[in-house]
Amino acid sequence: MRSVAINIGANTNEPGFRGPIRDDGRFEYVPIPESEPTREDAAVPTYGDLDFDFEVVDASGVADRPVHLDPTFAGVHGRDRYTYGDPHGVKARPLLELSAGDYVFFYATLSTVGGDPADWLAPEWGAYVIGQFRLARDPLPPAAFRELPADERAVFAENAHRKRATFDAEVLLEGDEGSALYERAVPLSTPEAGVDANRLVTELSSDSGKGPWWRRPMRFDADGTAALLEVRENEDRRAAFG
Repeated sequence: MRSVAINIGANTNEPGFRGPIRDDGRFEYVPIPESEPTREDAAVPTYGDLDFDFEVVDASGVADRPVHLDPTFAGVHGRDRYTYGDPHGVKARPLLELSAGDYVFFYATLSTVGGDPADWLAPEWGAYVIGQFRLARDPLPPAAFRELPADERAVFAENAHRKRATFDAEVLLEGDEGSALYERAVPLSTPEAGVDANRLVTELSSDSGKGPWWRRPMRFDADGTAALLEVRENEDRRAAFG
């Protein structure tokens, strides 16, 4: 069992703010904006169309901007499948090394809100795992995707890369029933500072935790993958790694 963790979600560059994480570790999954032309027949939601429980979307004036809703999680933002696509080789290459049954962890930088945060939360902002896929099939490069029967390609119909005017994904992923958007996030930053990586990164991943580690893909072996899965289920383990 192996895994790769990759960065997703709103940030201070696009659309200009991060999603929030609250005192108890609950958070909002806020996608990035759609940056490419989309097909005329594609239904692409805007920030205002999505079900957010915070006011920063309206305050930031982005309610009418289309979103790049990727990854999709079943039961979240009106989607019923676990899918992800990526056009960038730096992410696609490690993802293509995985196999069915392996895991992909999605992490985001989130802004700390509230007045009484848990002791494992970073001040101001931090990097947190917010969801996972257990892969239902081997990752698909473009040629393999195009060779799928029509009914299997339809699994990815709502993926944002399928809605672009030019299909550009270098990898497509499908998650199975072991996939989820978390209820509470798993910290990758220390409680001292968002820029400081905790032991999940520095001891259990392929990343050194130096420089802008919160933007890079991270590989985990079986032990590291098991640790991430355990921390999700255990508050004490959150505190131990945070």
